[in-house]
Amino acid sequence: MDLVRRFAEILRRPESQIPLDEAALVIAARAQPELSIETELARLDALAADVRDGTLTGLLRLLFRDLGYRGNQNDYYDPRNSFLNEVVDRRTGIPITLAVLMIEVGRRAGVPLRGVGMPGHFLVRDMVDPDLFIDPFAGGRTMPAAECRKLFHQLHGAQMHFSEAFLAPIARDQIVRRMLMNLRTIYVQRSDTASLTWVLEFGAQFPDAGADTFRELATVLSAQGAFDRAADMFEKAAELAEATGQDSAGDEANAAILRARLN
Repeated sequence: MDLVRRFAEILRRPESQIPLDEAALVIAARAQPELSIETELARLDALAADVRDGTLTGLLRLLFRDLGYRGNQNDYYDPRNSFLNEVVDRRTGIPITLAVLMIEVGRRAGVPLRGVGMPGHFLVRDMVDPDLFIDPFAGGRTMPAAECRKLFHQLHGAQMHFSEAFLAPIARDQIVRRMLMNLRTIYVQRSDTASLTWVLEFGAQFPDAGADTFRELATVLSAQGAFDRAADMFEKAAELAEATGQDSAGDEANAAILRARLN
């Protein structure tokens, strides 16, 4: 099974059954074809085996004290920070990838954790004590909800509205989507069209992917001269736009123009 199909199959599972570790490693393997997903999953198993007592305290001690995992503050936008295998190797990353590492090692060790998509800073929530949050980017700092509110205002200003909903667990497929969006931002900034293309192709595998997703992918493919595939994507965008009551004429026209260039 190729990686795009494997990724799509993962996303079709019920939300509670989406494996964050496998999804993250499929993304990494697309950027690094030599990567063995199964080998990397086994490395997570080995990490979990070293968690003392199967407790959150033991997990935090292993990852952040013994192994020294920390946020990459020096090169935040290095794409390697978004690849789970690189985070395991280099012991540094961005908040969401460090959170996935923590959640998946914790799951194996019997420590139930969920990701929290607080605007501006991804956190982890302890599902045994739901008022306890962990900031993996800050070396596993633990804090109650009140401290999360303070962190939010430090990031966004005292006048910015804070909602308790910001601390609710985020769905697993949305964590995966955010990982891709981080890579999209990086590759757009770097004008790395080849990498942007596969990120958008992965994004198009979400069952709820909208017309905008296919339209952006079509535009990138067209710029690379892949007119046939670009036309397919514009036609998919038109189909989705029409299904949601949006104007599909522009997408249909773009598809027709590209088809004409193939003749």
